Amino acid sequence: YEPIDPVRFIGNRSTGKMGFDLALEAASRGAQVVLVTGPTPLAISHPLVRIIRVETAAQMHDACHSVFATVDVAIAAAAVADYRPKVAFDKKIKKGEDAFVLELEKTPDVLASLGQVKTHQFLVGFALETDNEIENACAKIRKKNLDLIVLNSLRDEGAGFGHPTNKITFINKEFEVTPMPLKAKEEVARDILDKIFAL
Repeated sequence: YEPIDPVRFIGNRSTGKMGFDLALEAASRGAQVVLVTGPTPLAISHPLVRIIRVETAAQMHDACHSVFATVDVAIAAAAVADYRPKVAFDKKIKKGEDAFVLELEKTPDVLASLGQVKTHQFLVGFALETDNEIENACAKIRKKNLDLIVLNSLRDEGAGFGHPTNKITFINKEFEVTPMPLKAKEEVARDILDKIFAL
């Protein structure tokens, strides 16, 4: 959530379910997990999962960097805002003029910044695309120094935000493409962890 004023924000349709399913699957395999999550009503009660709740892209950037040096695998499944209001008003904006202009500025690119400081970590990104899916995902692997990207398309029925299912395609850093069938997100989480352990 990127605040506009005390009651309004810029957000997206992500529920966080994929990230929570990944955290639970990793913990069920014995991994110690740090789950950095944006605003969501979802919760996990597992002794191997520590949750850090954040609200903005800047907070997620700082939280991820605070633990990154200590992890072996980082899976960046969050749908982080690309832009935020240049000015966040400290009082509620009143309805006035017929038009209202909101100037935006870029937020920190959390995944790219992790790729810049990566040492031993296996870094996994997600790409949600609407066109030129494979080409755009491959560009992210190069630009963000990723070991694996999990691609999904809003054009695939049952995939993306707000669905209990997802249809993904794996692309590794050698640009090998492996499409997967539509599955429940819990099964997709298992597939992702299986893929990571296989590489």
